[in-house]
Amino acid sequence: MLVDAFSELMTADADAFRTKFRKMAADPFAFYRGTACLFYADMAQLEDRWSDERTGRVWIQGDLHAENFGTYMDGAGRIVFDVNDFDEAYVGHVSWDLRRFCASFALLSWRKAFGDEVISDLLRGYLTAYLDQVRAFTRVDDDRSFALVRENTEGAVHDAVLRTSARSRSGLLDRLTVVEGYQRRFADGPRTRRLDGAERERVLAALDRWRETVHPPRRRRDVAYDVKDVVATGGFGIGSAGLPAYTVLIEGYDQALENDVVLSLKQGNVAAPSRVVRDPAIRASFEHEGHRTAVSQRALQANASQFLGHTEVDGVGFVVQELSPYEVDLRWDDLTEPEDIAPVMAQLGRATAKVHCVGDADSDHTLVPFQTEEAVVEMVGDRQEEFVADLVDFAHSYAHRTQADFRLFVDAFRAGAIPGISSSGSHPVR
Repeated sequence: MLVDAFSELMTADADAFRTKFRKMAADPFAFYRGTACLFYADMAQLEDRWSDERTGRVWIQGDLHAENFGTYMDGAGRIVFDVNDFDEAYVGHVSWDLRRFCASFALLSWRKAFGDEVISDLLRGYLTAYLDQVRAFTRVDDDRSFALVRENTEGAVHDAVLRTSARSRSGLLDRLTVVEGYQRRFADGPRTRRLDGAERERVLAALDRWRETVHPPRRRRDVAYDVKDVVATGGFGIGSAGLPAYTVLIEGYDQALENDVVLSLKQGNVAAPSRVVRDPAIRASFEHEGHRTAVSQRALQANASQFLGHTEVDGVGFVVQELSPYEVDLRWDDLTEPEDIAPVMAQLGRATAKVHCVGDADSDHTLVPFQTEEAVVEMVGDRQEEFVADLVDFAHSYAHRTQADFRLFVDAFRAGAIPGISSSGSHPVR
């Protein structure tokens, strides 16, 4: 399954995939994070009791695991705690996001040596909070204004929001750039590559096309968008191995050097859910994977950054967004006791409900032409206990299945049995 999903990228950058696979070999949770394609192959074989004509066609995050939550600054300037990765976003079954998160939490909890009943209790808290928030959205006219912010969060989530508020754009610039002769440019390093003239011109032309796709809010100051520097970089994160990327420095809100803005241009990858969702109307809605990623993020975030957009480089789709200093991931390593995790789980449930319910008829896209909250409430009906119990049971069973798959993966990787990827890195597999 992994070879089928990643063969082209393996061929393009075998070293990047060797690094990706070594990270995945750390433990079952790391393996799970890097194998969304395997999860959806399994979902295609699962009879989903919680999917009907509407709840089977909801905008989903697509890779909703426990480490894909954190903070960002939205288009209104608010620091928001939310889902923070949209590379796999697509239209699919609403239960897929819930199942993927629940199984990921079961795997993460084994790192903390929690018993099965403790895991079940915490998952029940997550799913109950999810359904409570979905029902709350049926009672209001404007679900897009809802957000988890400083005033309505607690515990570790509140701490993440506060830590984010202390960050600054100048701090990010100090880490990534240098100033020479009163001009700022990217610092040279092992993860950056300078472009030749022809490649630079292609990237600059792509940026011109990107400017036509952004939706800057009127309430924010204008950005100059003049390019100061551009470099090639590697992919970001376990899921982005082998994907070409560029980092661009542009003139910010004024000519002061402290206001420069860093943009990320990353090649869009095939969304894992799209491998099992066969509706041609959904596929036809997107020009390319970069367009799909940007449209999905705008739908699911409700108030996305003014820099979010898409473009093409050499005919390949890229998603463009700010490399923002105002992003902090939830710190799971600091959460060691169930009583500290319980309020976090409730807030993650509310955040999940928000992304599902804003990407519907109220969004600026027509793929989901109904109110998701109404569809979910109708689908669950008076079966909440059954719904919660089913997903909790799935979390335990799928976590066990992932552990078994993880052992098979590590054995194959160590034996050099994955075509195109040698475990040692010194000799190709024959």
